[in-house]
Order: sequence, then C-alpha cells, then structure tokens
Amino acid sequence: QVQLAESGGGSVQSGGSLRLSCAASTATYSDYMGWFRQAPGKEREGVAAIDSYGRISYADSVKGRFTIYQDNAKNTLYLQMNSLKPEDTAMYFCAAEPTPCSPYRLLLTATDSISYWGQGTQVTVSS
Repeated sequence: QVQLAESGGGSVQSGGSLRLSCAASTATYSDYMGWFRQAPGKEREGVAAIDSYGRISYADSVKGRFTIYQDNAKNTLYLQMNSLKPEDTAMYFCAAEPTPCSPYRLLLTATDSISYWGQGTQVTVSS
C-alpha cells in the first residue's frame, strides 16, 4: 500500500511558476508515477509521467513548460511548472501504478484503473 501526499499548490499570476511535490510513504522506484489534473466540470487528465528507467511523457498542453522528476532517495516526485497559464488552473493529483506499462500509457489510463492517488493540491493561475 502506497500513500501519496501532494504539496506546493497555490495561487500565481499568469507567467509564474510553482513546484509541486508528492511524498510517497514507501519507495516507489519500481512504480510508474504521474501527475494528473482536474479542472471544475472537466475530466481528470494526464499531465506528465515518469518511470524508473527515466522515461518521461508529457501532455501536449504542457510540453516545454512543465518538468517532471523524482528523487528516489527522498521517495518524492516533483512537477516544476513554469510559464503558467490560466488554463492550467486545476486540482493536481499525484498517482502511482505498480503494474508495468509506460509513461505514455499511464497518462491515457482511466483514473479508476490507477492503483494509488494522492488527495490533490490546488493550482490557481490568474490572468
């Protein structure tokens, strides 16, 4: 059982930056890890994902602006978000999936098929 706890959300102006953190209760170096987001009235969508081999996948909407990385020594996953836009406003969730897949496929996986989720952290970007 893995418990995930996100932090780092907040309110920023357009063009600003935030770094989200996801602390895992146990080592997750063998898992596929990702960040998802859900805006009001919309479905949850994949943002970025990474695996233990260092393979990474991003949603087209965040490529070039967001960076996902992890510190296995700290059991922590990060999402550096730069050049934020109002359309990035959402609740951001950390996810972990032990079943072998790929970062690309993890982003496309239905939310109820992913094993572990955090409670989320709110990101609000004002224009």
